[in-house]
Amino acid sequence: MSELTPDQMRASDADRERVAQVLHNALSEGRITVNELEERLTTVYAAKTLGELKPVTVDLPLTSAAVEPAMTRAVGYPDQRIGGHPGSPVSIGVMSGAVRKGSWVLPPQHNSFAFWGGAEIDLRQARFADKNSTITAVAIMGGIQITVPDDINVDVTGIGFMGGFVLEDKSGAPPAPPTAPTVKINGLAFWGGVVVYRKPAKRVEPPQIEGA
Repeated sequence: MSELTPDQMRASDADRERVAQVLHNALSEGRITVNELEERLTTVYAAKTLGELKPVTVDLPLTSAAVEPAMTRAVGYPDQRIGGHPGSPVSIGVMSGAVRKGSWVLPPQHNSFAFWGGAEIDLRQARFADKNSTITAVAIMGGIQITVPDDINVDVTGIGFMGGFVLEDKSGAPPAPPTAPTVKINGLAFWGGVVVYRKPAKRVEPPQIEGA
């Protein structure tokens, strides 16, 4: 089987939404009419490959295509990270360690437990099964570290008893837009610690569509 060219690669929902946003921008700038927008959107949402998306914006300037994913979230467009088959609902470290990081899908409820051990949860490259998720973290003579990106909303309400349950913001970024995923983190740290770090997101730039 021969190697696929970029134009033959399957288009994702995110690819289609980016091109659709380019078209909406072009309409607001007076470059295309409402009828042209409707016709092109029909092509966009029927496209199966990146090559089928290229002709839709070939006559539009590059400035109309400069739409960052974070910007689309800020103006109220759906967050592309929401959705997918939920990953593991638990992470347990008993005299050992548990790690959930990289590309995975946070379920609506995730329970993390550490006893004489540790657990690490990193959401910077994660997706979210629902817009609202809850992580219940319980650390007994152990530690749990949770890292959240600065472009989601986080609410920490856990209790520390002879231990600590804290949020440390390492990003310096403003609050995320209301359309972004929201993660509530609760639980208990007893003779142990639960630390939530808010850090800059690990943003992976989407593949560019030539002519978009």
